[in-house]
Amino acid sequence: MKRWIKWIVVAIVVAVLAASIGRLMAARKEKQQALQAQQDAQKVQTKVKLVANDVFAAQQLDMVQTLAISGPLKAANSAFVKARVAGELQAFTVREGDYVKAGQVIGRIDATEVQARLRQAQQQAESAKGQVDIAKRSFENNRSLVEQGFISKTALDTSMAALASAEASYRAAQAGTDVIAKSLEDTILRAPISGQVSQRLAQSGERVAIDVRIAEIVDLSQMEMEASLSPAESVGVQVGQNASLTVEGVVQPMEAKVARVNPAALAGSRAVLVYLTVSPQAGLRQGLFAQGNLQTASSRVLAVPLSAVRTDKPQPYVQVIAQDKVSHQTVQVGLRGRSGDQTVVAIQGIQENALILNGTVGKLREGTLVEMPQGSK
Repeated sequence: MKRWIKWIVVAIVVAVLAASIGRLMAARKEKQQALQAQQDAQKVQTKVKLVANDVFAAQQLDMVQTLAISGPLKAANSAFVKARVAGELQAFTVREGDYVKAGQVIGRIDATEVQARLRQAQQQAESAKGQVDIAKRSFENNRSLVEQGFISKTALDTSMAALASAEASYRAAQAGTDVIAKSLEDTILRAPISGQVSQRLAQSGERVAIDVRIAEIVDLSQMEMEASLSPAESVGVQVGQNASLTVEGVVQPMEAKVARVNPAALAGSRAVLVYLTVSPQAGLRQGLFAQGNLQTASSRVLAVPLSAVRTDKPQPYVQVIAQDKVSHQTVQVGLRGRSGDQTVVAIQGIQENALILNGTVGKLREGTLVEMPQGSK
């Protein structure tokens, strides 16, 4: 009898516990459902308030296709002053930054040795001239004797050949004198172009050899940028295209224009060099680094700012606003370019004048209600 009572008590306790657990589970489920309903209601009722800069209409734009370029600035005209004769450098006083004019004497090379060789050549020429005079008198005498029949014509021919040889020797001596005279003139160093001295590569008193560089002169009145492009990039580049450049140390951007395109690619890298003339501006120096964008083409297309196209899904999309709700519209992205001061991209898949969220807004869930800025509808 006692065992039976014990089992009844156990069954009652189990039943009470089961009922309590059931009530707790049911209450928890109801609470979760109420909370979810409240959250869903809040999602439906919440509106994102937009300002004027958050929304724009997709429009047909004049898009300029650009190509990023960079490279050093160089003077269009520059020249090295080289030694044309060997000797000691004298009176070389110009230094970096000095202005010189074309033809200006900027230094000399010791001409003592050259002057001695010139005098030697002149004396040799005088000696050769004396031989010509002797040969000429001998020829005249032999011709008179042949006419009188005292000697044969063969002797006259011999004297004629001797005269011709003497005259040739004289002309050779004169040419040698001219060569030495040219070397004497080359001892005077003159500026080949007008400009500024950019490098002083030798010092007064130093002995220089032939073809040694002594100074470099650059003309900064005409500057060029040398840009290196890949073969694919160079295809669309043509003479006359415009570019906008920024140079380190120069605040204002500069305008440039393609002047020449190298017809040959560089060996090894296969790069193609493009030369752009740069508008004169204070502060430009040879060797400064410039970079910017080259305008290669322009077209009118349906375009949006590049920042408005999102790529966090398998396909690119834009956030379109229709009936005060956000929807994600998949688009096809085309060429990129510039319109005004912003980068834009041509797209397909939306209608013209469709309202698009700017990229600064961030991602909004599809179906999100928005409050449009006043005057945008």
